Amino acid sequence: MALILYQRDDCKLCDAALAVLAAAGAPDFTSIWIDADAVLEERYGTRVPVLRDAGSGRELDWPFDLAAVQAFLART
Repeated sequence: MALILYQRDDCKLCDAALAVLAAAGAPDFTSIWIDADAVLEERYGTRVPVLRDAGSGRELDWPFDLAAVQAFLART
C-alpha cells in the first residue's frame, strides 16, 4: 500500500492527522503539500488533510480518528 497524505503548511488539522496516523501505526507515507499546486489546491483545498491509497485511489478525508484510519489501512 502506497500512502500519500495531502496537507498544507502550518495546518493544525494536518498536525492532528499526523498524530492519528502515528497512533494507528500507519506505514510510511509520502507527504504532499498542496499550497503551491493549483490543481491539488482545487482538488483538496477544503478537504485537507486527506489520506490517499495511491494504489486503489481510495481517500480518507479529515476528520478521521484512530478507528477510521485502522479500518482504512485494513482494506487492501
